[in-house]
Amino acid sequence: MSNVPQIRIPATYIRGGTSKGVFFKLTDLPESCQVPGEARDKLFMRVIGSPDPYAAHIDGMGGATSSTSKCVILSKSSVPDHDVDYLYGQVSIDKAFVDWSGNCGNLSTAAGAFAIHAGLIDTSRVTDNGVCVVRIWQANIKKTIIAHVPVSNSQVQETGDFELDGVTFPAAEIVLEFLDPSDDSEDGGSMFPTGNLVDDLEVPGVGTFKATMITAGIPTVFVNAEDIGYTGTELREAINTDPKALARFEQIRVAGALRMGLIKTPEEALTRQHTPKIAFVAKPKEYKASSGKTIASDEVDLLVRALSMGKLHHAMMGTCAVAIGTAAAVPGTLVNLAAGGGDREAVRFGHPSGTLRVGAEARLVNGEWTVTKAIMSRSARILMEGWVRVPGDAF
Repeated sequence: MSNVPQIRIPATYIRGGTSKGVFFKLTDLPESCQVPGEARDKLFMRVIGSPDPYAAHIDGMGGATSSTSKCVILSKSSVPDHDVDYLYGQVSIDKAFVDWSGNCGNLSTAAGAFAIHAGLIDTSRVTDNGVCVVRIWQANIKKTIIAHVPVSNSQVQETGDFELDGVTFPAAEIVLEFLDPSDDSEDGGSMFPTGNLVDDLEVPGVGTFKATMITAGIPTVFVNAEDIGYTGTELREAINTDPKALARFEQIRVAGALRMGLIKTPEEALTRQHTPKIAFVAKPKEYKASSGKTIASDEVDLLVRALSMGKLHHAMMGTCAVAIGTAAAVPGTLVNLAAGGGDREAVRFGHPSGTLRVGAEARLVNGEWTVTKAIMSRSARILMEGWVRVPGDAF
């Protein structure tokens, strides 16, 4: 019986924000995987353990959730005035594909830290003690992210007292700036691709709902919780154990993707699970987070629940938080109205694991809303480093 031995590839397993993923330097990948294509996709699926009909990722590095089935490639930047190129792949759990259509805001935090760990930043720019500013080119969506990474004794400081709801232990705070985060590659330059702050979104076989569709951070469809029968206080179990609810959310997401011009046919949504996101918002009310902690109504400006890769997220995706902060800064959107309306430069919203604050600078220019910057704090920590092993014929 013939067999193909395993090969090993240098890799680092990192938590970034409320996600974690397998990080690679581009030059460490097998030659056939250093360029986009089938070989790279097959490698990443094998690393994560997909596709897995058991939805467990027992034979891979994934965790069988949208937050843990991720791979990242970093390299010296190909773009002037940037330090590194950061490319993100969302690996489907049960289907054989990797979605390259968007960014992961949580792992953007880890990208800044890994750039220093991996020696991709000029040592002259890494202070002995202080903050290293890492200029990241987000290659999926062609946007700039600035990571302010704390440094101690010329190394990334990973431990600290910054607490992030959805992450069990405290760590060092990393501040992220998402510059010009509106996804104009998708919509020709408009942050609101339909031209409206609020639309009547018709979902065949389901109904018509008020919706705010925005491309900032990541394309996102926002609807009111009460319009779809929810309160905005739901935890994962209330949604993810209900197949009919998940199917309805997917129908709303597909209708939004069509209306936003992200896909041309409903069938295309099957291979574009990562974008757009679907989220529902509500006015503040008290609820108990998944940790058991009570979140009082006066602790937040609004409530938001978001789905990623077909399931309710356990906390909040970083890119979706950018969309929330941006939409909240534009008077009249569903997000802004749920937060009480008016002009806002920042909001604190409640999610299943707790709360998160995000700021955004939005302004009206020649009749078009634009966002110049969104800011939030996250943390990152290396969990393991060394090599991943995959069968030599896996890609």
